[in-house]
Amino acid sequence: MAFDHLFSPVSLGGFHLKHRVIMAPLTRCRSLPGTNAPHALNAEYYGQRASEGGLIIAEATQVVPEGLGYPGTPGIYSPEQVAGWKLATNAVHAKGGRIVLQLWHVGRISHSSMQPGGKLPVAPSAIRAAGQHFTAEWQPAEFETPRALKLGEIPGIVAAYSKGAENAKLAGFDGVEVHGANGYLLDQFLQDGTNKRIDKYGGSIENRARLLLEVTDAVAKVWGADRVGVRLSPYGEFNDMHDSDPVALYSYVLQQMSARAIAYAHIIEPRVSNAGGTDDVNHDAPDAAKLFRAAFTGAIIGASGYNAETAEAAITEGKVEAVAFGRFFIANPDLPQRFKLNAALNKYNRATFYGGTEKGYTDYPFLTDAE
Repeated sequence: MAFDHLFSPVSLGGFHLKHRVIMAPLTRCRSLPGTNAPHALNAEYYGQRASEGGLIIAEATQVVPEGLGYPGTPGIYSPEQVAGWKLATNAVHAKGGRIVLQLWHVGRISHSSMQPGGKLPVAPSAIRAAGQHFTAEWQPAEFETPRALKLGEIPGIVAAYSKGAENAKLAGFDGVEVHGANGYLLDQFLQDGTNKRIDKYGGSIENRARLLLEVTDAVAKVWGADRVGVRLSPYGEFNDMHDSDPVALYSYVLQQMSARAIAYAHIIEPRVSNAGGTDDVNHDAPDAAKLFRAAFTGAIIGASGYNAETAEAAITEGKVEAVAFGRFFIANPDLPQRFKLNAALNKYNRATFYGGTEKGYTDYPFLTDAE
């Protein structure tokens, strides 16, 4: 099968790409212990997956120490982290690729063992997520009831994202993506299942969307709106999320993002709403890209559950402009080339997704290795 649309040029705001195979942001938990700084192994990983004229969205990266939710995830708030990320951006640029940094704060999806001073994680409201999480030592633990952020603390959250955007520029990135999905802090403010505030950040859709929009505006002042993307997960249930009216909520958010002329909206399909935790696909889930296409006038990156054939179809139909691939990119550092040649794909090893060293990270073979 030919993938004429998947391998045609596209502009996502200020990102002018030669093809539409995007590397999705993928948490791998392999930054340096103690500093949470990227290092040479991470640079090798990203450099392997860079392609001429392609775009990588780097893994979710906490903007403050309090934003940490998993052991070994990288930050973007210290000089060591900026220097470490510079290794990765240099490696990608050397291959002719582009790379943006996903800015992150996990909110309640953390554990006190990972918080400065052993304090409770923060959230819009003191509502505990159902189920289990991890401690700093990777031990299973029940989620804790978070502390609700005080109104006076919220400007500091916005400032942290702005500083993270500035540090991303220092580290050599080509832009940033605001992580407003998957049940993390900005998503917790968006959805009424987790936001029970009675101040200007709670209640109405306009109030619940306020923090995400303030963060987007703040990072756009650093980069320009055409270098800023936003990731959203309408209907997503990961991390115990739910909203009473997702169509109204996400239509409003995307209309506001359209008005800001951001580079792209990165929309996670609810057919795979577990953030890669399993391979299960809900084929009866709503088609989010189709449902919200009219709400956003800019470029849409579709994500979750796509293969080359369905990506080509979605682009051909005009539902999306590009498609982000996750697990396929983990196992296939040369994924665009494999798609273009209709070559077989390496199988991924889920047991090596999180934590560890080069095994299951930089040791997947290239097509050229088989020659």
